[in-house]
Amino acid sequence: MDLGLKGKRALVMGASKGLGRSIADALAAEGAALVISGRSQASLDVACRELVSLGAASCVGIPADVAESAQMDILADGATKALGGVDIVILNHGGPPPGPALDVTEEAMITWFQRIVLSPMRVTNKLLPGMRAQKFGRIINVGSSGMLQPIPNLVLSNALRASVMGWLKTLSAEVAHEGITCNIVAPGAIRTDRSLETAEGLAKRQGKSVDEVMAERSKTIPAGRYGLPGEYGPLVAFLCSEQAAYITGSIMRTDGGMVRGW
Repeated sequence: MDLGLKGKRALVMGASKGLGRSIADALAAEGAALVISGRSQASLDVACRELVSLGAASCVGIPADVAESAQMDILADGATKALGGVDIVILNHGGPPPGPALDVTEEAMITWFQRIVLSPMRVTNKLLPGMRAQKFGRIINVGSSGMLQPIPNLVLSNALRASVMGWLKTLSAEVAHEGITCNIVAPGAIRTDRSLETAEGLAKRQGKSVDEVMAERSKTIPAGRYGLPGEYGPLVAFLCSEQAAYITGSIMRTDGGMVRGW
C-alpha cells in the first residue's frame, strides 16, 4: 500500500534507537523527509545516513534533551527551518525510572512531568500553527500500555502518561476539523533498552535474574513473546497517512494482547 508519505516532512523525537528509530525507519521507507532528535549528535548522524539509505528524502539530526524546555523550542524551530515546515510530529522520549507508588517523591514527579508532559506539549504548540495553516497535520505520541492498564513498579510512567492522554484527547477534538489528527500508539513489552531497564528493576526487587523476569512476563502475553521494534513503526506510519485521515483521538495498542480490556 502506498501511504502517500513521499515528501511529507516529519519530526521524529528520540529517533536514534528503540521505538523512535522503528518509526523513523518506517517513514524513511515511504520516502518522507526527516528531522530526528536525540541527545547524541554522533548517534543522530549515523542514524541519518542509515535512514537515507532506507529511502528517506533527506534527514537532519538535531540534538535535544526533553529535560530542557528551551531545547524544545530550538528543536521545533530547527525542524521547521530544515524541512520548510512540518507535517508530522512524533512525540517520543525515554521513560522514567521504575519504582512503586509508595516510594515516589514530589521532586521526581515534577522532574518527569517536565519531560513526559510539558516538553511534548511545547513542541506540539510550536508546530501547530503551521499545521493549521496548511490544513494538514499528524500528531502521534509514543505512549505505553500503562495508559490503559497500569504496569506494576512504574508509577511515574503510569501517572504522567495519563496526563498526556487527557491533553491529546482534548486537542484532537479541537483541531480535527482542520485536517489534523492526534493519536497515541501504546506499546506493550517490546524488546528495547527500556524494556530491559524495567526487567532489571523487577529482577532486583524480586531477587531473580533478568532472563527469569522476561520469561515470566512473556507467559502473561497471549502472543507468548516480547514484540520487536519493527512491529511497531509501521502502524505509526499508517496513522501518518492520507488513508488514516478519519482516525483521531484514538489509542492503538501493539502489545500482543497483553492489555486484557478492549
